[in-house]
Amino acid sequence: MPRSKSGSTNGGVIGVSNKSSFGKNTVTSITSTGCHTTQPGTQLLSAELVAGGGSGNTNQGGGGGAGGFITVSCISVNRATAYPITIGAGGSGTPYPSPQGNDGNSTTAFCQTATGGGGGGGNPCGGRPGGSGGGGGGKNCGTAGTGICGQGNPGGTGSGAPGYGGGGGGGKGAAGGNGGPGNVAGNGGAGATSALDPCSTFAGGGGGGHQSGGSGGAGGSGGGGAGNPGPNECGNGVAGTANTGGGGGGSMNFPGTSAAGGSGIVVVKELNKASGVWSMQSQFQAKKDNTWPFFAEFDVDYLIIAGGGSGGNKRGGGGGAGGYRESAGTSTGCYTVSPFGSGVSALTLEGFVTHSIVIGAGGAPSTGPVIPGNDSSFGGITATGGGGGGNENGGGDSGGSGGGQGSTDSGVGTNNPGNPGGTTAAGQASPPGQGNPAGTALRRAGGGGGGAGAAGSNAPGSGHSPSPTGPAGPGGTGGAGATSGISGSCVQRGGGGSGGAQYGSPTPGGAGGGGTGSTGQTVFCAPTCATAGTANTGGGGGGGQDVPNTSAGGGSGVVIVRGPSTVTFTVAPGCNATSTAPGGQKIATFNVSGTLTIS
Repeated sequence: MPRSKSGSTNGGVIGVSNKSSFGKNTVTSITSTGCHTTQPGTQLLSAELVAGGGSGNTNQGGGGGAGGFITVSCISVNRATAYPITIGAGGSGTPYPSPQGNDGNSTTAFCQTATGGGGGGGNPCGGRPGGSGGGGGGKNCGTAGTGICGQGNPGGTGSGAPGYGGGGGGGKGAAGGNGGPGNVAGNGGAGATSALDPCSTFAGGGGGGHQSGGSGGAGGSGGGGAGNPGPNECGNGVAGTANTGGGGGGSMNFPGTSAAGGSGIVVVKELNKASGVWSMQSQFQAKKDNTWPFFAEFDVDYLIIAGGGSGGNKRGGGGGAGGYRESAGTSTGCYTVSPFGSGVSALTLEGFVTHSIVIGAGGAPSTGPVIPGNDSSFGGITATGGGGGGNENGGGDSGGSGGGQGSTDSGVGTNNPGNPGGTTAAGQASPPGQGNPAGTALRRAGGGGGGAGAAGSNAPGSGHSPSPTGPAGPGGTGGAGATSGISGSCVQRGGGGSGGAQYGSPTPGGAGGGGTGSTGQTVFCAPTCATAGTANTGGGGGGGQDVPNTSAGGGSGVVIVRGPSTVTFTVAPGCNATSTAPGGQKIATFNVSGTLTIS
């Protein structure tokens, strides 16, 4: 039968000819105006554009708005081609007196534009519009500048007389805060985390300025500068951070120059995409260029640890370690594994595609509810966050490893109102097989959080003070962590946090990252006695003492992947790392959430 024109164009393959791209998911941050040249295999990319932030203003000035922040996916580009990039400068600072701050400059790339942030308001004018709007001035006209939908948010309003607090500039993630009474300025709006470079946050708004006796607004996360510090009205605001698009902070009304906005940035991710039907011509060219992937599968070993739970407050129990999951290690050369790895198969993963990895955060410090750790996951396997330690008279939460029971000060185990899901006892390992239970408490002494390698200890007795539930002493010790050699050397992780107490010495946390339990009151012990679980171990946080009654947070989790010597690991973002074990095996270590590509 005769071939159709489309079939001939496809070199004999009848069907839609889909564009493929072999950019290896390479991420590049561009911080100055120039050109970006694509790789030989790149035909598709995603880009984030952040414009320059607006400056703050003088005269109880509003904070500058953050530069517009946009994300554009699957942009068609040519291979090995230079594309012009313009990075927007931040708005320059303004002298006193100025009616408004200066806008930031736009960032352009790949036919896309992010708009500069609006300058902060002053006297007599309000904040300027922009990617995110500038905050209103704190003296007469407190109107906030508007933001552009999809790029940012409006600024906050100024308080006006007699408040004299400038509004915060808007950020990508939130509007600027409003100025309030007592010469208190509004905070800058929060920025947003980059989807292409998750270690970075961009486009925070600048904090508002104030009159004497008050306080300047904090800069928004993502490079926003703070307003002039209190109570002295003569200080200037802080400039937005370079290459974040952060807005500048507002300033007071004495001689000087207001704070400039931060310059912008462009983040580019050159994509791997190969699906559907391709023309034979494109396949031939890709093969010739050595950019055509073949289907492959690889066996990898793994260690996945979740975030540890926070300790309980007011003589609280220690936080439980994050859940601990591990393969047997037999697929990538024998090494020391924990008991959790016995008989567990390696993962079989497809090559040349990205695999998502989630790193669980540790439970945050708290003066109220018990805070568990967050789950970590990879390849369809999830490690459960550690249980939070119980507060006074409350039980520990169950989790990867259980949180310790809070001190039984009154001798009656009533549940803490902020922890309705807890129990009046020590937390358990739930689901089973990822950790250990916690220890129980005595009067004025919390139990130790469970560790990956051992249960948390019960609070020990002491002759220090009589009690209907036993004599009071130091808090129980957190359970020890488990040891793995997956990274090429043996490392202990997943220690439980130790319980807090009113008497005795601070109790060190369980080996492997568990936090120390505090002791005493302010008059006996500094507020820093309780320590957090160590980052990227999944360690539980230490229990808090009597006063102040703030607990310590849990440590974040970690994922480690081990492959044979013949593979190449590519990780993103760049704050994750690859290495080689003594036997030549390849190691990928993830301290933050990201992606893994195996080739």
